[in-house]
Amino acid sequence: MKTAPRPRPARPPGEIRIIGGLWRRTRLPVPDRPGLRPTPDRVRETLFNWLGGDLQGWRCADVFAGTGALGLEAASRGAAPVQWCEQDRELARGITQHLTRLQAREAQVHVGDGLRWLQGQAGASWDLLLLDPPFDSALFEPALAAARAAVADAGWCYLEAPRAWSSEELAARGWRLHRHLRAGQVFAHLLAAA
Repeated sequence: MKTAPRPRPARPPGEIRIIGGLWRRTRLPVPDRPGLRPTPDRVRETLFNWLGGDLQGWRCADVFAGTGALGLEAASRGAAPVQWCEQDRELARGITQHLTRLQAREAQVHVGDGLRWLQGQAGASWDLLLLDPPFDSALFEPALAAARAAVADAGWCYLEAPRAWSSEELAARGWRLHRHLRAGQVFAHLLAAA
């Protein structure tokens, strides 16, 4: 007599770790979801080193937030206000719970389409935009265009993508490639408004 296979136990949720700032070394749980890929610690650490570490008073938005790790790192380093936009309600609720736990101020989570939210932002309203669209989406070009309109003239944009974007491609969209790196399947770009 054959027995039915035992169900596999659910994988425990993962976690993210805040690298620097006020909440340094804080570990926060994140759900194990298909397609969810938090920005690796090494990449976040490098990005914020490129930016100088202290973001006191920077206006920052984490668009296509997922776990919210990028925006949490910025808030930990003094950015305020910080806003997150995430379409998945469960993930947005998780970011809100993290903010409550951390007693974050000047932080707001929006549930909805990241591109539409970004396109609705006033011109030059952000000092730092963090863009990490789903890798299998066609959101990269329209998000870069919308980000260019929304970022301040001396502002920055971080782009995480499944491929490297060339200086020429970015210049055609109003951006100058400041720094970049590759970590596994992730290509990280720090862009300055051109």
